[in-house]
Amino acid sequence: MMKMMYTKNYRGSDLAPVYPINVSKSQRASLVTSRRQTKGKSRRSRSQLMIGGFRERSARGQTMLCVLVCVLFLSALVHSGPAVSRAWHSDDLQQELDPEVGMNITEIIRRWGYPAEEHQVLTEDGYILGVNRIPWGLKPSKGARPAVFLQHGLLAAGSNWITNPPTSSLGYVLADAGYDVWIGNSRGNTWSRKHRTLSPYEDEFWRFSHDELALKDLPAVVDHILKVTGQEQIFYIGHSQGTTIAFMAFSTLPELASKIRLFFGLAPVATVAFTGSPMTKLSFLPDAVIWDLFGRRDFLPQSAMIKWLAEHVCAKHLLSELCGNIFFVLCGFDEKNLNMTRTPVYTTHCPAGTSVQNMIHWAQAVHTGRLMAFDFGAAGNMKHYNQSTPPEYRVQDMKVPTALFSGGQDTLADSKDVAVLLTQVPNLVYHQYIEHWEHLDFIWGLDAPEQMFPAVLKLLQEYR
Repeated sequence: MMKMMYTKNYRGSDLAPVYPINVSKSQRASLVTSRRQTKGKSRRSRSQLMIGGFRERSARGQTMLCVLVCVLFLSALVHSGPAVSRAWHSDDLQQELDPEVGMNITEIIRRWGYPAEEHQVLTEDGYILGVNRIPWGLKPSKGARPAVFLQHGLLAAGSNWITNPPTSSLGYVLADAGYDVWIGNSRGNTWSRKHRTLSPYEDEFWRFSHDELALKDLPAVVDHILKVTGQEQIFYIGHSQGTTIAFMAFSTLPELASKIRLFFGLAPVATVAFTGSPMTKLSFLPDAVIWDLFGRRDFLPQSAMIKWLAEHVCAKHLLSELCGNIFFVLCGFDEKNLNMTRTPVYTTHCPAGTSVQNMIHWAQAVHTGRLMAFDFGAAGNMKHYNQSTPPEYRVQDMKVPTALFSGGQDTLADSKDVAVLLTQVPNLVYHQYIEHWEHLDFIWGLDAPEQMFPAVLKLLQEYR
């Protein structure tokens, strides 16, 4: 067991202490803005209009989602500039469409020769989550195979962990290293749109935020893994929102926390007080306005429109930069560290959707600069929490051994937010700062096999 917490800089192997950035109370106070807690009236429409495959959504919500996709596309077009111009004047536009564009997670895994299983996990509130498993690597290892649970981030899916070739996808690397790999899918994404009694075409299905992902989804999946494998503890690796729900769950549910050997936080997000992500522009709108604009159901699901862009635009060799820039608009990326030929695969699997309520929860987090439960307004909070304000999650109460990996160019998991987080995690055993990395490098970075995978494998071995 490692007892000393240390930091590794990507430029060398020298160990150095953590020097967090001090954030004054006045700086925190300046981040807090007032929000009106008005309730927007539901504007449900029964028309048969379909945009991106959603039915029975309000006409305004459908239009706004369509506009949002178009804005992302046009913003990416501006960033791409000369590359797009060259593409339109090229005689060699079309590259062979990657077969993984039309595959699900299991099919992608099996395409590379790995064994794959599909599991369905029922949560206590009735959601049916799709969970994928790679039980072993290309060469089955002898002896015990500790279970590792991989959890994706916001608007993403489990495919994030296996959409690069095997040597640069963490899911395959772990399987080949002798681990039993489990891949989660949060409620509401492409692979977790089922419920015992509710339909995705009902508002009630989408009444969740990352509170439920943390307190309902995580316990159900962890218990399922332990039941199937017969193990007492698992390793947990989360990216972005996958770390957020871990901070929430492991600090609130001691029994769940006791089942985690080691928590890996990639691009960790506890607070978003300093984030520069364009997605935070939603925070400028009152909750009621967001409800009215986008409806009360799903936000940016995998749709027919996005699939069309992936197949007919991203598949054009010289236009792959354009599709890559769509990710830049969402959360930032380094095109030199991204396999641009894989962008058709990335864009047909991500974004994978979440609830509008979850996006509002993130907008609230930008306002408060704190890790708090969803704010239903004074009256709603009394009903849900028996107090007028939402409760705060205390990362300081989390006892799970924790290893964090952060990037210097990450605009979503901003370095200043991470610096605050480093002072709050009580059992921080490792921190690696990779100066040139952005938010997506942790799942798709070309240099991940050199920059991050060795440290992950070493820590896994030490805590087996």
